Amino acid sequence: MWRVVKQIARHGIRSEPAPDIGAAAEGEIGRIQADVLKILGKALTIRMVDAGSCNGCELEINALGNPYYNIEGLGIKFVASPRHADLLLVTGPVSRNMATALRRTFDATPEPRLVVAVGDCGCDGGIFGENYASCGPVSSVIPVDVWVPGCPPPPIEILRGILTAVRRRA
Repeated sequence: MWRVVKQIARHGIRSEPAPDIGAAAEGEIGRIQADVLKILGKALTIRMVDAGSCNGCELEINALGNPYYNIEGLGIKFVASPRHADLLLVTGPVSRNMATALRRTFDATPEPRLVVAVGDCGCDGGIFGENYASCGPVSSVIPVDVWVPGCPPPPIEILRGILTAVRRRA
């Protein structure tokens, strides 16, 4: 351990500089934050549901929590129970085994609830479509308010989709 401490003292901690997301993206994130807080006046709670995706969209949703997008700072929080959620964020084509669970999650979410389908698979079934194992898009199982296309969509597009859904509610 002392060898590592000496190396750090001698050379410093070596890491890559933080990537620059650009002034335009930073400005857009600030506008989204202001709009969400102006419309809601409180925190927005989201229940994320993976209905059978490849986890590409989940990685991008996970990136919303990093310091660049700081979704918690925007007043948006993820919750474990649909009973505490204002919005359902659904990814993937709905597998036949997940259709009932998705309907139950939708029914457990209090009114007025919003649903955002994320990714090409959630929007139109993607490369999987509708087959023996898949019901296809999210809209074939529950009503969807906003679609966020992309395979996977970038985090800023997911934020825009959430804002669009919140604006519709207001």
